[in-house]
Amino acid sequence: MAKPLPQQTLLLELISMSGDIAVPSEDDGTLLFRTLGECKAANWIRLSPFGQGFDKASLTASGRSILKELVAT
Repeated sequence: MAKPLPQQTLLLELISMSGDIAVPSEDDGTLLFRTLGECKAANWIRLSPFGQGFDKASLTASGRSILKELVAT
C-alpha cells in the first residue's frame, strides 16, 4: 500500500476525527482541493454531492486501513 504524503495524512486524520466533512465541489485551486483529488484517486476517500457547491468527503475502508498502518509504525 502506498504511503500517503503529509498533507494527505492530515486530511485523512481530519476526516477520521471529525466524521464526514463538507468540501468545495468546484476546483478553487487550493492545496485542499488538490489533496482531495489525490486521496480520491488513491481510493482513500469518497466524495458525494452534499449541497449546492459542496461535496461530502468520507473515509473508505482503504482510507481507514492506511491510517491504522500509520499508527502502527
